[in-house]
Amino acid sequence: MTGPAAITFAVKAAVVLAADKRTWKAIGAAVASILTPIILIVAMISSILSAGSDHNKAAVDLAFNGGSIPPAMPTEYALHISGINKCFAVLDEAISEAEVMMEGGTLDNIRIKSIFYSLNFGAVNLSLSTSEARDFVDCFVAYEERTQTVDGVEVTYIVAVPVSLDTAYGKLSLSGLTVGGEDKANAQKIYERIAFGGAGAFTGEIERGGTRGTMLDISSFTAPSTKNNLDLVAYAEQAFNSRWGYVWGTYGDILTKLLLDYKLEQYPDGVGNYEEFIRSNWLGVRTTDCVGLIKGYGWLDPSTLEYGYETNGMPDIGADSMYKSAAVFGPMDTMPDIPGLAVWKSGHIGIYVGNGKVIEAMGTKYGVVKTKLSERSWTAWLEIPYINYNIGE
Repeated sequence: MTGPAAITFAVKAAVVLAADKRTWKAIGAAVASILTPIILIVAMISSILSAGSDHNKAAVDLAFNGGSIPPAMPTEYALHISGINKCFAVLDEAISEAEVMMEGGTLDNIRIKSIFYSLNFGAVNLSLSTSEARDFVDCFVAYEERTQTVDGVEVTYIVAVPVSLDTAYGKLSLSGLTVGGEDKANAQKIYERIAFGGAGAFTGEIERGGTRGTMLDISSFTAPSTKNNLDLVAYAEQAFNSRWGYVWGTYGDILTKLLLDYKLEQYPDGVGNYEEFIRSNWLGVRTTDCVGLIKGYGWLDPSTLEYGYETNGMPDIGADSMYKSAAVFGPMDTMPDIPGLAVWKSGHIGIYVGNGKVIEAMGTKYGVVKTKLSERSWTAWLEIPYINYNIGE
């Protein structure tokens, strides 16, 4: 195995217990019990994605995106991937539960799982219960008590609000786990690799649209009164041609200073970490995130050309939840050549527009771009729920 001398990986876990998901309790020795403590002592390099660590990079890709484990991969890596995959499945459910308690928007699924991966790199035989996964996810949100009036009666309810990355790390520390600088650096490298198709920069072919514009035009729609795959493609092409930007949690509106301030408050990590770039590049531009490109089409009222939040039967869900909700889907080697299908990998989704091309809101520093289907490590295709795929038949 490549790398320096053998490194002993201790059990690392984050257990955040709260009586009502808001009051932290001392956890003591319970920290160590979040994972089954069978830890492999192997000669793994200390930096997960450092140069030459091909097995490490392959392990990251397989853990997040799935796929067949190569026969040449060492057994300890295969065991590690299997354990991480099981934990990720439980984390996905916990993330979905927390998102239900949010007043719109989604959590950064990739961010949470990247940190979990970094903290548990080198561990095998991992196990994670439903409650333990929820406690880990709770480090990335704050629970606030709010009130509203329903039929003249004031009702109190709890809302989940995403916290900044620094706050999340602080909560992990309160749980008994201090996240070191190397852990944070590795988590960031993993995040960039999975979210952007490479450690900080996608090296494949990227097409960008023409003249930037803010007008919405549905004149090319086939059946504006329905939500269908062909018009979804036309909508995505317009976003591409008008060079829409990317801001986490948006879905097609023009990014005003007021909207940006709201998103900064709502997503202090996913938006706040890129505030300077967003202000310099995307203010006054229509913006979206990856799944927002699909939701925006679903929520667009063709008669007013305005967005109606959660209208037309399309809920406010993330990329992974949209994939899990699909009734028709499959691995990439079974994908039919149907424009308007979605392509998916963990935490990210795009729209297949035909001719081997995908339009996707790729990331904050990319905006809405067109890429080659074969170059982006998609792991599955799906018919998007709430979209009619029978137009023209």
